Amino acid sequence: MTDCIHLDVRGLEPPIPMEKALQLAADLLPGQHLHMLIHREPFPLYELLDGMGYRHDTQAQPNGDYLVVIERGASRPRSGKSAT
Repeated sequence: MTDCIHLDVRGLEPPIPMEKALQLAADLLPGQHLHMLIHREPFPLYELLDGMGYRHDTQAQPNGDYLVVIERGASRPRSGKSAT
């Protein structure tokens, strides 16, 4: 099993980078990370990832690109209700 999945979406127009990232993030297994390389900071993606319970970290690259690292967050009930 690979611990890191690489996605290069530099130069693709919205919403394609976000769609690809969300599709791959949905298939992440515990311990796997998605490394997305993109030419602009994907602010709309952050809000979606937060709402879906994913952790993410963004690092500006020296060439002006951004590396976004995405991983599954802690499990939580999908209904929004706490388990009893």
